Amino acid sequence: MENIERIPAPVRRARTMWAVAIGAGIFETVLVVASGQAGAGAAAGVAVRVAVFAAAALAVAQMTAGRQWARVALAVGLGVFGLLSLVADPLLWLAEGGSPLAVIRESGPVDLLFGASRAVHVTAVLAACALMFQPAANRYFRTRRAARRRETVGTYAR
Repeated sequence: MENIERIPAPVRRARTMWAVAIGAGIFETVLVVASGQAGAGAAAGVAVRVAVFAAAALAVAQMTAGRQWARVALAVGLGVFGLLSLVADPLLWLAEGGSPLAVIRESGPVDLLFGASRAVHVTAVLAACALMFQPAANRYFRTRRAARRRETVGTYAR
């Protein structure tokens, strides 16, 4: 069991924000599939998302344990590429002259729920990435790496 006092607040908050982001992604997937908007290939899309969510959850657990590789994987994989996948289409649509007010007026309940979830999702990813690189978090990752090195050296010295 983890010693919560040893995990700094920014890392604990980042873990929470990643959980919110993963939960929002799951909610969005369920919403699209249940509404019938997933279309052909829904099973493949769901399978990919389940794999991403599972990998993200495992990386979050490792990040919380102070594993630098997990922090980098989350920042690059979800903080860069995942975030781009969430915002690329809406940004392109806006660049082409799309009207957010018109979309809101024409949206049904499912669309509005999806949009709200996507806003929470994006905000949680941005917050998690920022929190993972706060000074207290940086110290934590350095300290954990040094502790693992000492443990490894101690194991070889026996």
